[in-house]
Amino acid sequence: MGRAPRKQSDRNSGLSRRTLLVGGGATAGLLIAWGVWPRSYAPNLNAGPTEAIVNAFLKIDTSGQIIVIVPQTEMGQGVTTVLPQILADELGADWRTVAVQSAPISPLYANILLAREWLASDWTRLLGDAGDWAIGQYATREALMLTGGGTSMPMFHDAYRDAGAAARVLLCKAAAARWSIPWESCDIQDGILSDGAERRMKIGDVAMDGVNFDLPAILPLRQGQDGRLSGQDLPRLDTPSKIDGTHNFAADIRLPDMVFASIRQGPIGDAVLAGLDERSAGGVTGFLKLVKQERWVAAVASNWWAANKALDLADPVFTLRGEPVSSGAIDDALEAAFSGGAGRRLYSQGDLASVFEGATILASEYQVDAGLHLSLEPPCATARVTADGAEVWMATQAPGLARNAIADALGLTGDAVTLYPLHAGGSFGRNMDWEAGVQAALIARDMGRPVQLQWSRLEDVIQDRPSAPAHARMAAKIGRNGAIEGWLAKVAAPCAMTQTWARIANGRLPHEAAEDAADKATRLAVAGMVPPYAIPNWAVDHYPANVGLPLGFARGNAYLHSVFFTESFIDELAHLANIEAMSFRIQMLGGNPRLAHCLSTAAAMGGWQGGIAGSGQGMAAHMTGGAYAAVMVEAAMRGDGLTVGRVIAAVDAGDQVNPDIARQQIESGLVYGLAYATGASVPYEHGLPTRAILGRMNLPQLADVGEVAVEMIRSTADPAGVSDLVAPLVAPAIANALYTWTGQRMRSLPLVGTP
Repeated sequence: MGRAPRKQSDRNSGLSRRTLLVGGGATAGLLIAWGVWPRSYAPNLNAGPTEAIVNAFLKIDTSGQIIVIVPQTEMGQGVTTVLPQILADELGADWRTVAVQSAPISPLYANILLAREWLASDWTRLLGDAGDWAIGQYATREALMLTGGGTSMPMFHDAYRDAGAAARVLLCKAAAARWSIPWESCDIQDGILSDGAERRMKIGDVAMDGVNFDLPAILPLRQGQDGRLSGQDLPRLDTPSKIDGTHNFAADIRLPDMVFASIRQGPIGDAVLAGLDERSAGGVTGFLKLVKQERWVAAVASNWWAANKALDLADPVFTLRGEPVSSGAIDDALEAAFSGGAGRRLYSQGDLASVFEGATILASEYQVDAGLHLSLEPPCATARVTADGAEVWMATQAPGLARNAIADALGLTGDAVTLYPLHAGGSFGRNMDWEAGVQAALIARDMGRPVQLQWSRLEDVIQDRPSAPAHARMAAKIGRNGAIEGWLAKVAAPCAMTQTWARIANGRLPHEAAEDAADKATRLAVAGMVPPYAIPNWAVDHYPANVGLPLGFARGNAYLHSVFFTESFIDELAHLANIEAMSFRIQMLGGNPRLAHCLSTAAAMGGWQGGIAGSGQGMAAHMTGGAYAAVMVEAAMRGDGLTVGRVIAAVDAGDQVNPDIARQQIESGLVYGLAYATGASVPYEHGLPTRAILGRMNLPQLADVGEVAVEMIRSTADPAGVSDLVAPLVAPAIANALYTWTGQRMRSLPLVGTP
């Protein structure tokens, strides 16, 4: 392979030939001379005899097939269509020839953007750009391949555009060499190379030659709009296989001599296996063996039903060390946090103390319960362990960290473990954890044959790492003109993202990770609490707490509770000021025209009546990651039940590559937000959830979701991620709507009781 692909790989990885690299972890801050580490990374892709590796994101087959390499986990969000669409657009490919392949673990695919969001600390913020650079280099060194937080598009958009541009230049150079003309005279349209006159050639005809040429110092990007794929509603590449059933998820993997396993892990917390009835388990037809570890026991059988039945009969008993988690204890811990000594002011502007001194303060308290993931596919992994190493098939949002954990558990080096990343049947953040892969590998080693481990739905609910529960004390002062002069938000909440990182990167047990974070105030726990409005004096305080419930990465993360607090309180202040709720918001958005446009658009589409009594209308708005959204709903109470007749969303998320997929993600976010507002939460008693059957969780069904309308506001801004954008807006919009319907302010989530 020539120099051109290597140069392009360096470009896409974001590495500089003059930088220092980070070692010892992002928080260690140890900078060492750049020459100690490799200066560049080459693609570690496998290629067939007819495939040419163009760069880290692209292979081209001599048949003309365009094989796009995607490092991000497909969880239904369409990332395996949108990223290839960017590359194919810049290359000039025929969409019908585009295929997708999952990326191997490599520094070239590190998600620096999510790493910076996740790992930022006081010292990295103090260092400014140098701190961001340090985390970026750490993420690259550690090959932190991460999917989540709506970062796939902003992180990889330019890399895929440049990869397509590089391939186009190389192919044009190869064709021009055959035609003995300047390469600038060539172009690619619909997968055909041409010189602008009569000479034409297929991409595959020069695929092998193209990689031997060098790239120019500056990559020329395509000009004009003729034949462009970007901005079109192209069909998803994964749809055909998902419709005909050939798409392989984790539970679809089948290996020779494979057996099946189910698992029990005890109640929530520091639980260890104390005993079980092994004799009763042996009476199940097809049962093979019980595999025991300190904190779990798995039954292995010729089919999953037999394995799960054997576990039921074995009736494992666990000893729980420490207090069992309960809903009452969670609430008590959050309230106690307000009077603890770990609280800290994380954001502030202006002089809030002088504004509040001697003034009449409007105050309200809110609370949010933990929200379960409840993805369609419970955790599942297939493993084969031999003397040469291990192979694991699983869906994971952090493949590098998952591979490291599996290797550590088996006592192997990372190179001895091959991880095959699969698409997930939903996730909402649950697949950031990797415990099912580790468990499957340990069981397979014990059995000496391939094992597929599938958690039951009961196990999935008990061992879920839900979004954080939180309590908030909100206070504000309204001036004579109705504008907010002072705003104070005090939030008691554990940090789910801190706990997740401690588990998946540092190997901490769930209860250990929760304890470690119990006294650490962090901006991650109050992300979204900074108001988007032009309030002159405001502050946000975080009070960390250990609620005894291990928490995890989720769709929207802290925004799920933060936006509920801020947008519910804004609405409450509007009514107290006797100002129509939309106008109240817009008068404070003079410096934020994109969010104001979303608000006015949603109001116009929904026929906003001004939030008058009896209208059942409510709205909420916020921004994140360069995307802006407003949601208006029409809701009512029918007896003890909540009905949502209409949901209107107006979104400005930049110039989207595939508007239809963006719309799909917004619609799914609206339904996810509805579930978060009405169900997806369970009470806890004696270390266990009191419900684990989906039908008893008040989750929305098709009959419960009325009209859903999404307006994508045209924008020339860079495309932003939308997967997490609107989910946090639904709950406050419904709560605000119910206030106009009932006259009662609902300040707790879920908004209605579950059976």
